[in-house]
Amino acid sequence: MRRPAQTLLLTLTGLGLLRTALFTDTYLRYVKSGLRPPLIASGVVLLLLGLAAAAAQGGQEHTAHEDHAPGHDHSGAPRIAWLLFLPAISLLCYAPPALGAYTAARSNSKPVAVQRGFAPLPATSPLPLTLTDFTKRVQQDPSRAVRSRLVQLTGFVTPAEDGDGWYLTRIVFTCCAADSQTVKIRVYGTEARPANTWLAVTGTWHPHGTLGTRTAQAALDARDTRPMAQPVNAYTDDLPLMPS
Repeated sequence: MRRPAQTLLLTLTGLGLLRTALFTDTYLRYVKSGLRPPLIASGVVLLLLGLAAAAAQGGQEHTAHEDHAPGHDHSGAPRIAWLLFLPAISLLCYAPPALGAYTAARSNSKPVAVQRGFAPLPATSPLPLTLTDFTKRVQQDPSRAVRSRLVQLTGFVTPAEDGDGWYLTRIVFTCCAADSQTVKIRVYGTEARPANTWLAVTGTWHPHGTLGTRTAQAALDARDTRPMAQPVNAYTDDLPLMPS
């Protein structure tokens, strides 16, 4: 790879990062929202380096052939380095698919932290809860306040490993896609929608095990499932934020 190509690679990568982080929410598929400023800064640095290299190269171009015999130019990088253009171009033209059911079915489940005290549940019905909060109420709340309560959970469909049933799922980033973990709630009482379909599911706890203990299954008897758009905060386990 010649120096002009290396310069072009720096410039394209910088432009791709800036486009992804400044003008779209695509970066949220791969990193947490708090990393947006570093992404923008990285894009600016790469773009400036590319432009500076191009300017310096223009001033030195007339000497480029004097130090090398014809047919013996060893200044370039290995040919495989051309593959680096693929991710750079994808940042500009094509966003790789977001993590979804395929990843969730094969990744580690996020441990649910122990919670010592639980505030009374609001009287709202259905009661919006995150998948983690629902799991804590089912397995740790000694008051068993979630019993018979109509709750609403949101996530995407992940088929069960054995092909029998499905899970409502959220993928959670600690920092980025590389350290993602999943939170899953088994859903009963309704047929599975296609994998990766985002749903708001309303229902009650599915009685299995002793409520308020670790033997209780984090599961829901669904009364209603409503398709929804993927929320902006798809890679957190928070109540969904929808685009305005």
